[in-house]
Amino acid sequence: MSFLSPSTRSALRNRVRRQPLAVVGIVLLAGFVLCGLTAPWLAPANPAAIDLLHRLQGPSAAHLAGTDELGRDTLSRLMWGARLSLTISVSVVAVSLALGLAVGGLAGYLGGWIDTALTTFAMNTFLALPGILLAIAFAAFLGPGFTNLVLALAIGGWAGYARLVRAQVMAVRDREYVDAARALGAGGLRIFFRHILPNIVQPVLVQAAIGMAGVILAEATLSFLGLGIPAPAPSWGSMLNDARSHLFDSPHLVLFPALAVAGAVLGFNFLGDTLRDELDPRTRLELGI
Repeated sequence: MSFLSPSTRSALRNRVRRQPLAVVGIVLLAGFVLCGLTAPWLAPANPAAIDLLHRLQGPSAAHLAGTDELGRDTLSRLMWGARLSLTISVSVVAVSLALGLAVGGLAGYLGGWIDTALTTFAMNTFLALPGILLAIAFAAFLGPGFTNLVLALAIGGWAGYARLVRAQVMAVRDREYVDAARALGAGGLRIFFRHILPNIVQPVLVQAAIGMAGVILAEATLSFLGLGIPAPAPSWGSMLNDARSHLFDSPHLVLFPALAVAGAVLGFNFLGDTLRDELDPRTRLELGI
């Protein structure tokens, strides 16, 4: 940090003292992203390589996180699992957010019978059912696989984004700058993307960050139930499922995947809290940022 000015270093130290959990979240997520990106090169072994002569070994110099019931290196599977979980979480949130922006934006901006139809018959119908149950039902119907898993999780989660977008659009659609743009002849799409969307993006980003934590939990749940990515692809949920019968004789098989899931979820939750504090002017004023 020697290249930073003294005032900048002091501001960073003050911010770290005010928001220590933000640093924890960023460090956790940076570690998982680094593991996922570098897994093809830094993973100590092939995550699908079977070595029955060294099965159920505890952590050692040869296998830092031990081996599973088939002798596969647990650390390698954790690193590839991070790659898989992060890819799925980003994909699901992107699809859910796109659907939420489209449906919620139409309902909030147009209002009237379109709002009633989309809110009553679309959003409320999906919100009335637990998202994880919808995901399990669609995953069981569609079958295992990356694309089917993303679709199943997105179907179970898009309604929350749509309701948030609808509420935010309704709060700003009658503001003066929107009326001015409409009076100047701007079309509906231009008004939405140039004037409304930039002013509602803050809560949407916070919800997306927190939503990624939920997706990681949901993906681990579906993989635990056998509805996620099929074997031999490494998944934290499938690793927990495989370790059930070795909970007492090889507890490391449960401990490391559980810590990975907990760390990723905490990281995204802390990131969401940080984004909320940084993007909300009222919160920044209260914190003195």
